[in-house]
Amino acid sequence: MAGQGPLNVVIVGCGNISGPYARSMATHPTRIKLLGAFDLNPQAAQKLVTEHGGRVYETLDAVMADPQVEAIVNLTIHQAHYDIIKKALEAGKHIHTEKPLTLNVAQAHELVALAKNRNLRLSSAPITFLGEGQQTAWKAIREGKLGTVRVVYAEMNWGRLESWHPNPAPFYEVGALADVGVYPLTVVTTIFGPAKRVTAAGGVLWPQRTTKSGSTFEIKETPDWACMCVEFASGPMLRMTASFYVGPTHQHGVEFHGDVASLFLGSAHDFNKGVQIRPFGAAEWTDVPYVREPFPGVEWSRGVTELHDAIRSDRPQRATGEQAAHVVDIIFSAYESIKTGKAVAVKSSFTQPKPMDWAV
Repeated sequence: MAGQGPLNVVIVGCGNISGPYARSMATHPTRIKLLGAFDLNPQAAQKLVTEHGGRVYETLDAVMADPQVEAIVNLTIHQAHYDIIKKALEAGKHIHTEKPLTLNVAQAHELVALAKNRNLRLSSAPITFLGEGQQTAWKAIREGKLGTVRVVYAEMNWGRLESWHPNPAPFYEVGALADVGVYPLTVVTTIFGPAKRVTAAGGVLWPQRTTKSGSTFEIKETPDWACMCVEFASGPMLRMTASFYVGPTHQHGVEFHGDVASLFLGSAHDFNKGVQIRPFGAAEWTDVPYVREPFPGVEWSRGVTELHDAIRSDRPQRATGEQAAHVVDIIFSAYESIKTGKAVAVKSSFTQPKPMDWAV
């Protein structure tokens, strides 16, 4: 499905994040055209297209059968990702999916192989490594301003989802590592490449939870707090914490510590939380100028516009299923380490993406 003009897409899954995606995609009309939406709840799909255009697809099969549809934007719950992605690829559609790619390592690599065999693009969130703050930090590291980076600290204390999300239970089934730990893991693997070994600890700190509506649910197994140590094949060590118990703290963002200086990236999530550097022995942190004016918060469509640009110019996209599958491998190696108390080897690899053209 080569060609020119905007990429014809359909949103599958019309939950909380679909509105921000649709609004963001609408700001790029020359690159993205929203043909419509599908959801198991037809009212949710109707609400989305009423606000953002396109039509409601009555079935998922109708989406896949429409020859006008070039790509699927998969915003379904985590547990549905594998089935939706596989169905899209088998129907000959490119796909950009929300994170994580899957909840199973073998299935993640199966999808990567399927996309490759079908000559289709499999793109995956998180795409926040494409943000201005993240690209600014990466540029400073590439330019050697820190010297050799040996230690990275990352914090994703995301608080208690039931305080704001209308349907939090599925997120707790997935766990903090797979839902929000993917952000710093994707940033750090982008910069340093594949991981080789993981050691982790964690557990369910607070199993009984209550939703905004007053109903209760129980976290049965997946940790709502986890801390991992990741060893990278290229040398650095990462210590990362992810939590659905602890809210915002004084510890946040990502710290990169090198022989010459340390660098602080204010967020692995938002594009505009600042970048600071402190030479070894200096008392103060100083601001690092952004490579360009940052987008406020997260530009949710950036992965889809990057997919359009890659398809239309016949180059690899930066947000790949291959890297997303490696991140899944890291996460489930951590879960295995938590259960066994032993270090776990990460067996997969991936090709690192190139920096954004405006960050070179």
